[in-house]
Amino acid sequence: MKYTKQEIIDMIREEDVEFIRLQFTDMFGTMKNVAVTVSQLEKALNNECMFDGSCIEGFARIEESDMYLYPDLDTFTIFPWRPQQGKVARFICDIYRPDGKPFEGDPRYILKRVVKEAEAMGYTFDAGPECEFFLFHTDDNGNPTTLSHEKAGYFDLGPVDLGENARRDMVLNLESMGFEVESSHHEVAPAQHEIDFKYSDAVTTADNIMTFKLAVKSIARRHGLHATFMPKPKSGINGSGMHMNMSLSRDGSNIFFDENDPNSLSSEAYYFIAGLMKHVKGMTVLTNPLVNSYKRLVPGYEAPVYIAWSAKSRSPLIRVPVSKGEATRIELRCPDAAANPYLVLAACLAAGLEGIKNKMEPPRSVDGNIFAMTEADREELGIENLPQNLCDAIEKFEQDELVNKVVGEHIAKNYLDAKKKEWQEYRAQVTDWELEQYLHKF
Repeated sequence: MKYTKQEIIDMIREEDVEFIRLQFTDMFGTMKNVAVTVSQLEKALNNECMFDGSCIEGFARIEESDMYLYPDLDTFTIFPWRPQQGKVARFICDIYRPDGKPFEGDPRYILKRVVKEAEAMGYTFDAGPECEFFLFHTDDNGNPTTLSHEKAGYFDLGPVDLGENARRDMVLNLESMGFEVESSHHEVAPAQHEIDFKYSDAVTTADNIMTFKLAVKSIARRHGLHATFMPKPKSGINGSGMHMNMSLSRDGSNIFFDENDPNSLSSEAYYFIAGLMKHVKGMTVLTNPLVNSYKRLVPGYEAPVYIAWSAKSRSPLIRVPVSKGEATRIELRCPDAAANPYLVLAACLAAGLEGIKNKMEPPRSVDGNIFAMTEADREELGIENLPQNLCDAIEKFEQDELVNKVVGEHIAKNYLDAKKKEWQEYRAQVTDWELEQYLHKF
């Protein structure tokens, strides 16, 4: 929807909105907000609401900390799960410095910058996520656990799927906020769920992912459950991913489709795949940002581990779904929902555009089950691994000039400083597994 200031003011009056949340996303993909009452609406709409950027990790130093929130009027929505008297609405905001320049540490700005580059080449970039999450019980104090009594599996339904009511409530709330939910179902692991919503342009999709995560967590809490997007909350079962489906259009037509190609892919689609494959190692610290992310990226649990593509097999990193024509798309299967969607889409688009600019050719598709291959088989085919832990991913990011350029110097430095600290803290831990393996032996 496209809104004017006056339309916003009229809607807020008509709907009895009392509180307005001015939301933004930090570089780690965590949603933040400044809440104001309706008496401050004029000030908010005039881009006059400030916050202290030095309070947000990696945002700004204390001496240059004043930041302004510029609401994107088209993101206005009312939270349906909040009270119906004195309603709560929100805007997603861009962050600006006092001199009126966009803040280079704002992930939404990073994505908008790459989208503009695509537009200058005549392209519109669309993306659609597949967001998985777990629904667990909370303890007597309301704190999250990893407990669930359900034993449901892929596409099961009630009474086996005990999260069905919560998931239905999530879908209804999302639809009332303007989402077009295409499907929702139980996933492979017990207590694991997926809700897929319709693709959109990249910035809207990233906005929608952040709103989706907030809605899912809020509705789960109403059902006495905890929703987590942690990539691998339990060992021995599948982790949660956020597969990203991507396509490019020109003049309203999908340019990835070519009916004369054996895979129905255009040369631009192949170039885009090649760009992704070249830079995916450098992007992995963005697509899989946690120590825990790499517990998901292991063989045996359907998550991608090897850098390959296919229009037939589901095991490679990049998959071309069977849908043709306007639905032709490329699916990157490594991202998880702990990732910052703005940075993920910015890196994917930049890598794909580089592939197109340089007419890069991908290797041959790998249509067999890569997980069933021996190491020698994979070596013969030139199939490489994704980074195997956060430390490895950090090193690959530091070596990738394009990905560094995409996120910019500010985010590259602050993001990596935080990730290096996270890795060092993890390395210093002694785990239960180590105690069980070694304490009685040595």
